[in-house]
Amino acid sequence: MKIHKRVLWITHTAIYLALLLVSQAVIRAFGQYVLGSVVNLILITSVAMAGIWSGATVALLSPLLAFFFGFGPAFPQIIPVVMLGNLVLILIWGITLNKTEGKKYLFFWIATFAAAVAKFSVLWFGIVKIAVPWLGLPEAQASVISAAFSYPQLITASIGGVVASMVLPVLLRVIKKPD
Repeated sequence: MKIHKRVLWITHTAIYLALLLVSQAVIRAFGQYVLGSVVNLILITSVAMAGIWSGATVALLSPLLAFFFGFGPAFPQIIPVVMLGNLVLILIWGITLNKTEGKKYLFFWIATFAAAVAKFSVLWFGIVKIAVPWLGLPEAQASVISAAFSYPQLITASIGGVVASMVLPVLLRVIKKPD
């Protein structure tokens, strides 16, 4: 029996969104570098395994849902920037995966670098340079938020991409997407 594609898309998207939210709830005690790396890994895996629309949905909904569950960004004003950073990450990966059928392994590393730099740039510019000054926070809070959304984002996106580059070849061989 052939599964309807829309049902499959909803199922994949829900699984990755749930995996991301549960990971955030459980792993946040391990700190930003572990949590951020796992979040980026899940985002990348969602686009690789379930497609660009599923990955985009997970990338956009996860910061919003994380905020509502109490383990996301402290200020709702920065959620759109986090959403955009996540979206940039998965779009670069999605485009790379769609354009590199024969030489995926090399392009995984290119996608890792490009996506990490792009996500870092969006978050750094959007949050550190625009949102934090606009919010008018006390210096101590502004410093903490600026530090969290600067170089650690480059590091966690890179780690997530490196781990994805090692895991995805195996997953893509083992799990075959239905037609």
